[in-house]
Amino acid sequence: MKNRIDEMFEKKQNLLSIYFTAGFPALEDTMPVLRGLEKAGVDFVEIGMPFSDPLADGPVIQLASIDALNNGMCIKKLLEQIKNMRSEITMPVILMGYINPVLHYGIERFAADAEAAGVDGLILPDLPWDEYVAKHKAMFDSHHLHFIPLIAPQSPDERIRHIDSQAEGFIYTVASAGITGNIKTSVDYRTAYFDRIRNLKLRNKAVIGFGIKDSASYKHACEHADGAIIGTAFVNYVKENGTSEEAIKKFVSAIR
Repeated sequence: MKNRIDEMFEKKQNLLSIYFTAGFPALEDTMPVLRGLEKAGVDFVEIGMPFSDPLADGPVIQLASIDALNNGMCIKKLLEQIKNMRSEITMPVILMGYINPVLHYGIERFAADAEAAGVDGLILPDLPWDEYVAKHKAMFDSHHLHFIPLIAPQSPDERIRHIDSQAEGFIYTVASAGITGNIKTSVDYRTAYFDRIRNLKLRNKAVIGFGIKDSASYKHACEHADGAIIGTAFVNYVKENGTSEEAIKKFVSAIR
């Protein structure tokens, strides 16, 4: 069966992805948020697996992770929450987190349980790409999980081409070096970077993340890539407005 991520890129353009933290604001909010995002027309989601030291995340997502952990969230609980999601969720679902909790859970067990739940891809920013290829790619492939690589403005063209030659799903194009929710580079600088990636004519689609927070930044990203990911702004929003379907629809409608 073709991966849902691949099918999505064949059918859609200007993709909108939303990141949210599992178990936040409340422990059992994971599935309500997932349902709300699907009904609001989001193209795919990243579910954040909370970790106590999330090195790529800014203060908002760090605090959400702490709250979720204090609520009792863990990988085992998350996989239990989503184990039957495919009875109602059709969009691609990606799990985003860090390698230590996955290793603690058992990486092959994690891959098998993620596949059984209907997960389509993984983002683990602190698992080095070459280590993934050498040690884990065959196993993830056997469980039909696309491992999504991240690139940044400092990534050389040669390195990007190398990653692209082995990647599946899409290339997560980090808009600026640093952490989520903290973009300090100019629009012109980011535009030049986005266009450099597009001009490389990569095999995989490019989706832009970090610093995408509203309709203007989403549309700007879509002018230069195949879609965009919003994280910090949505995590902030549900903290303040709750996780009802109506609230989530209002957020998504304001983006596009």
